[in-house]
Amino acid sequence: MDLHLPAVNASLNALAALLLLCGLVAIKRGARRGHERFMLAALATSATFLACYLYYHFAVARGIHTSFNGQGWTRPAYYTLLLSHTVLAVVNLPMVLRTFWLAHRERWDAHRRWAKWTFPLWLYVSVTGVAVYLVLYHFNPPAPVQ
Repeated sequence: MDLHLPAVNASLNALAALLLLCGLVAIKRGARRGHERFMLAALATSATFLACYLYYHFAVARGIHTSFNGQGWTRPAYYTLLLSHTVLAVVNLPMVLRTFWLAHRERWDAHRRWAKWTFPLWLYVSVTGVAVYLVLYHFNPPAPVQ
């Protein structure tokens, strides 16, 4: 099971992205309760992802390094994707928590202002998490023979 956690993590990221989009559609249609449910589900899914991700990297994959073997333009493209994903994930976490806190306190004007920045970052992080997984585990060429 533990060795399958990268696929589980990618699936959780994909589900979070889907839930985020459903939450956006719900609020655009005026379905506030539906929006709330979708966003809470996205939060729970992302929290589960984070727990699985940390468990995998600190307990399972200790000493195991999965490197990207691509050459040419694919190498800087992959590392740009990975860097933007990682940096924005770190930036986005407190933004997500703040946005939810504002909703919890029913400070709707502030919630909307924060959500306009938080939502696209959260969606980007979720989608690029899936992309990083696909590139690293499915489109990664074999390591060159030494």
